[in-house]
Amino acid sequence: MTALGSGAVVVLIGPPSAGKSSVGALLAAELGVPFADTDDLVAAAAGKPVGDIFVDDGEPVFRELERAAVARVLESAGASGASGASSPGGGVLALGSGAVLDPDVRRMIAGRPIVYLETGFAAVAKRTGMDRPRVVIPGNPRGMLRAMLEERRPVYAELATITVPTDDMAPEEVAADLAKRLRA
Repeated sequence: MTALGSGAVVVLIGPPSAGKSSVGALLAAELGVPFADTDDLVAAAAGKPVGDIFVDDGEPVFRELERAAVARVLESAGASGASGASSPGGGVLALGSGAVLDPDVRRMIAGRPIVYLETGFAAVAKRTGMDRPRVVIPGNPRGMLRAMLEERRPVYAELATITVPTDDMAPEEVAADLAKRLRA
């Protein structure tokens, strides 16, 4: 169990469609702290959707924007927690699924409560719409998704201070369980 200290930022990690954004917003509301989602912050900074950044600018540009977003959130949360102002500081931060591959991001989140929303391939495929029969698409998107999950799963597990299986849980259930565990 990991107790949530004053000013702590809880970091949510996991594969695409694990529920980081929905659980994160619910958890932040439950804990009474701000919520931030790196994908939203990156899109706002770039002035276009995340998918367009990947297509137009490439993954390295996206990862640079993502790294900067993580740093901004953690610095602002730390500053509000250290200032003694009426804000308790801290918050909940949902990372994009690949952010944990960046050594700088891993360094920035080290020592914080890190929650791995563990989600299996079948649940991710269903949540992303890759479970339906479809026209054959060159490049085998389902195979690429499976390979991506297998590559990232050990990183998520290694970083996590709390692991929550989410396959059969509603976001509200996950958030309520996490809030209780973080307050313990």
